[in-house]
Amino acid sequence: MLNASKIKHTLRPGLFGGLISLAGTALGAADIEFNTDVLDLSDRTNIDLSQFARSGFILPGTYVMVVQINGQPVSEQSVTFYPPDNEPKGSQACLSKALVEQLGLKASEVAGLTWWKGGECLDIQGLPGMEVSGDLATSALNINLPHAYLEYSAINWDPPSRWDEGVPGLLIDYNMTAQSNHQKNERSRNNISGNGTLGANAGAWRLRADWQGRVDNEKEGAAGNRKLEWSRYYAYRAIPALKARLVVGENYLYSDLFDSFRFTGAALNSDESQLPPNLRGYAPEVVGVAKTNARVVISQQGRVLYETLVAAGPFRIQDLNDAVTGTLDVRVEEQDGSVHTFQLNTAGVPYLTRPGQVRYKLATGRPSNLQYNGDGSVFGTGEFSWGISNGWSLFGGGITDNNYRAASIGAGRDLLALGAVSLDVTQSQADVWNETLSGKSYRLQYSKNFEEYDSQVTFAGYRFSDKNFLSMSEYLDARYYGMNGELAGRGVYNENGDHQAQWKPIGGSKALYTATVNKQFRDLGATVYASYNKQTYWTRPATQRWNVSLSRYFNVGSVKNMSLSLNMYRTLEYNYKDNGMALTVSLPLGPTGTLSVDANRAAGTNSLSTRYSDRIDQRNSYQLSASDNSASGYLSHIGDQADFTLAASQQQGNRTNLSMSARGGGTLTPYGAALHRTSSTGGTRLMVDTGGVADVPVRGYGTPTRSNGFGKAVISDLSSYQRTAASVDLENLPNNVEATQSVTQLTLTEGAIGYRSLEVIAGEKAMAVLRLPDGSSPPFGATVKNTRQQDTGIVNDGGSVYLSGIQAGEQMTVSWGGSERCVLTLPITLPADGLTNALQLGCRMVATDQPLSEPAQLTGEPTATENTSS
Repeated sequence: MLNASKIKHTLRPGLFGGLISLAGTALGAADIEFNTDVLDLSDRTNIDLSQFARSGFILPGTYVMVVQINGQPVSEQSVTFYPPDNEPKGSQACLSKALVEQLGLKASEVAGLTWWKGGECLDIQGLPGMEVSGDLATSALNINLPHAYLEYSAINWDPPSRWDEGVPGLLIDYNMTAQSNHQKNERSRNNISGNGTLGANAGAWRLRADWQGRVDNEKEGAAGNRKLEWSRYYAYRAIPALKARLVVGENYLYSDLFDSFRFTGAALNSDESQLPPNLRGYAPEVVGVAKTNARVVISQQGRVLYETLVAAGPFRIQDLNDAVTGTLDVRVEEQDGSVHTFQLNTAGVPYLTRPGQVRYKLATGRPSNLQYNGDGSVFGTGEFSWGISNGWSLFGGGITDNNYRAASIGAGRDLLALGAVSLDVTQSQADVWNETLSGKSYRLQYSKNFEEYDSQVTFAGYRFSDKNFLSMSEYLDARYYGMNGELAGRGVYNENGDHQAQWKPIGGSKALYTATVNKQFRDLGATVYASYNKQTYWTRPATQRWNVSLSRYFNVGSVKNMSLSLNMYRTLEYNYKDNGMALTVSLPLGPTGTLSVDANRAAGTNSLSTRYSDRIDQRNSYQLSASDNSASGYLSHIGDQADFTLAASQQQGNRTNLSMSARGGGTLTPYGAALHRTSSTGGTRLMVDTGGVADVPVRGYGTPTRSNGFGKAVISDLSSYQRTAASVDLENLPNNVEATQSVTQLTLTEGAIGYRSLEVIAGEKAMAVLRLPDGSSPPFGATVKNTRQQDTGIVNDGGSVYLSGIQAGEQMTVSWGGSERCVLTLPITLPADGLTNALQLGCRMVATDQPLSEPAQLTGEPTATENTSS
């Protein structure tokens, strides 16, 4: 026997629907007859429970729902419910062809699908075991499918059928740093540098233009040096069917077999980011020590990849793109005026491919130099990797122009518990300066994650090259700079605004050693990180850099969570040598503060300093530092529109320095625009629409952001081809705002501008009593909606209703019997206490259509005993 709950207080729509849905789940899909005698109502004849009359029943119509496949949210979209042909009183969700494409069905299953309603809706009977049900209480469409029907998927990775190309839009991202140096009796020197990306999205295409520049000025001097250059113009798009990325324009060769160089042309590459996370490459890390607040610039062949301000002490940059390969130039500009540079050779994990798959990279074009444009003849290159079996992969490739040829062949082996290894050999032949040079290069790579020992050899590699072996970039340099090498302006900007002149070795590479190792000692609370790069030459001095860092947490008496960290490094590059060490002991002070003592040795000098760092709140942190010859401060702010950093220092000799950086972007779509913070320029982002409601906290990647005055917020730095969630931060909502739908999920392609709206109701809350023109009240169970069709209340006994989202002077509609029946207008002046002073509202009748369903029977007991799905 089913009795409706005794209701004395008004229920919110979601709660009411949830209770009825729960009851209906137990009883099945047949009609439900409510015994209204148990209801504490003054008028039992004025009731409308038609929307709750059937278990899981949803009135025919179109609803915005979150589609969930096997319990995993996929996307939010409009879903239409139709009455089945054999049951006019019921309703069934129509799975359109567009929605079915998102299910991720295997091709063999798609071929056998059947449809109903003229081929518009999927017939789920054609997939035995498939279940579909709608739930208005949670605005969800639940689809359960046997896994045998589905393509491969992982916890945070979706098959291509569920990828979202986003919406059309424009973007402008920037990263700016300004510095001012002043020394007594000398001219002040000021400079501004930056880099960024302008872009446009149209369908699957991403158009991008990267820029970088620097301006140097002296107060009493001339205008100074000004440099602004567009480092590349290019367009790209994903090709999901090939799991590949097509790029046209100015680009860099990203190869697993050959070195990187800049060219203008086209490239079609199997995209690792479209693969499941466990098959993706290794993103390089840059580790170092800053003596003072410093600017760190990471570039490759003159193109700035990353620029940031770091506080004094050890730094570790880990958010470079995993597509970056080859040699990176790192420049550290200290606030005391000193500059040191080093190079880092990046590398990838062994070249392995999933069994039965083929990965490939194709490119053609003309090599180019950032400063000198054309740099060589038209070339072509191609490479592949074939997964022969569960353990073996075969790979190879070639690259050629009219005077250079190289071919490579190799094999990779998954050693299971012992890790993975690959070995390859490359043969090159180059005709340069009336001489033919021919040689071989051998490479061995290894990686292993020793989970049982909390250790990881991220990468270990060795390459040996014959004396006459030339890579493509070495061949190009030999053509234009001579076989003996010259000063090549391929570095980053120096302090005068010119490109940093660096000695460029031409050929002669002998051996390259690279390794990165992590090890955790959980019992000791310690972590060890080490990296090593060494390049030797046949006729030139070797270059090398190694870095070892050790950190450990420990307790001393009643003092908990003290830490000790040791960072040692050695850099040797041609005529430059630097050995450094930083020892830091940190003591927690207060809930978030840390007092640290640093002992440093760098460039042959020793220093001792004390630092205090603390977090003001979730968005603001600072650091104060003092030593025997300097004092400095560092303030970081995470904003909704941009991230800001301010650094100031005073050195011995009346030398002062002030630095400021700003990193952010702007995104414009047909749905609106917003300024936002960002770390990676031109990257993937999601615009969240809160329906015009401002100051709504939205949580996604990192610190939450808030919607602007137009109700738009952008979450940037999203991972491409990985499932992303965005949600309203319910704990920090303003008092007059509530979210009826607080979470959304999607999987975006690279560079996409995603768009999702979240149902947010803004306005006051108050009790109200509704009256029709004849003095009666709407029936018990009638629903109230605002102009945006959001549920704002359910009518209780005697026309009383608890309304939310009240906007002065706005209209709301009241519906029962399957259609809108009357309109009420809210007063301009709202009561000070809406809970005790109920609003008296008249409801003006409107023309009605035929009810969409018959009202529930109001007497007797329910007769539903079957348990069938709707």
